Amino acid sequence: MREFWKTLIHGLESRQPVCLVSLLSSAGSTPRSAGAMMAVLPDGSGDGTIGGGNVEFEAQKLAVEVLRSGKDEQRDYRFVQGNDKSLGMICGGDVTVQFQYIAPGDETALNVFRSLVETDGQGRDAWLLRRLEGGHITGMRAVTAADADNPALSALMKDRPLLTKDGWFSIPAAKAGWVHIFGAGHVSQALAAALHPLSFRCAVYDDRAEFASPTLFPTAERVAVCDFQKPELTITPNDYVVVMTRGHQADYEVLTQVLRSGARYIGCIGSRQKLALCRDRLLKEGFTPEEYAVLHAPIGLSIGAQTPEEIAVSVAAEMIAVRAGMENRRQGG
Repeated sequence: MREFWKTLIHGLESRQPVCLVSLLSSAGSTPRSAGAMMAVLPDGSGDGTIGGGNVEFEAQKLAVEVLRSGKDEQRDYRFVQGNDKSLGMICGGDVTVQFQYIAPGDETALNVFRSLVETDGQGRDAWLLRRLEGGHITGMRAVTAADADNPALSALMKDRPLLTKDGWFSIPAAKAGWVHIFGAGHVSQALAAALHPLSFRCAVYDDRAEFASPTLFPTAERVAVCDFQKPELTITPNDYVVVMTRGHQADYEVLTQVLRSGARYIGCIGSRQKLALCRDRLLKEGFTPEEYAVLHAPIGLSIGAQTPEEIAVSVAAEMIAVRAGMENRRQGG
C-alpha cells in the first residue's frame, strides 16, 4: 500500500486535487470487496483499482467530475442488467462507492498519508479512519496499535474494512510483519520479486556473502549474511518464514530455530523425500508432530510449478491465502 499512499502524496504536494475512490460496501458477487481503493488525478493518472470493467470505467468518469466540482459524491452500482443503476454486467452484486475530493496541498490529508507511509515502512499495523456524514467525508485520521488503549478507536481497528452505523469507515492501511526468506538462490530471487507488488515486506538471509547481495534482491528491504545455526533475529506472530537454503543441513538448522517461533506462516521447499528425512530428524531431536505440522511442506500451492518464477507464484499464492484467512491447510503432519 505504500506506493498507493505515495501517489496521493505526490499529487497533493504537486498542488493537484485528488479523488480517493473507495468501495464502502459490497454484496453478492462483485470484482472487489469493501475497502478497495483507487486514486484519480486530474490528468487521468492514479493508482489502485476497485475492480476494473464497467464499474471502474464509470467510477473514473465520476471521479473526474468530482475533481472539477470539488464536492464528494456517493453512488450505488448494480452488477446486473436492465435498470437505471445497472452496469450492464451479470455478476449479480451491488456496491456502494464513495468519491472523496481532496484539495491541493490539504495538510490534514498529507499528514495522514505520510503517517501511513511511515508506519508501513516501520512494519507496524495502521488504519485509515474516515467520518461519513450525508455522503461526505467530514474527518480523516490514521491510527496505529498505539491507539488501541482508546476503546472508541480500538473498536475500529479490525482485520477487515468496517463501516459502522454511526458513520465511521475504517480500512486496514498497513500490515505488520516481515517475510523472512532463508536462502538467496534463484527461487528466492523470484519470490522476493513476486512478493513486492503484493505488499509483503521481504528480508533475505544467506550464509554466503556473494549471494546475500542487495543487487540480487532490489525489492527486498533487508538483505544480510546470516549464520543459519544462530539467525539472531526476532520472529513475531505477524511474520512469514520461507526456508529455501542450498541444502538439507541448512534447512534443518533454520527449521530448528523457527518451528516454535509462532510465525503466521512457515514453509520449506524441497522434495517429499527430503522433507520426510528432515521431519524424522526433527522428531528425533524432540519436536512433536504437532509442532512440525505447522510447516507448509512441500511449500506452495500445487499448480505443477517447475521454474523458479512458477514456484514463486505458487508460494506467493499460498501466502496470500494465509494472509486473507482462507488457507488453514498444514501439509507437514
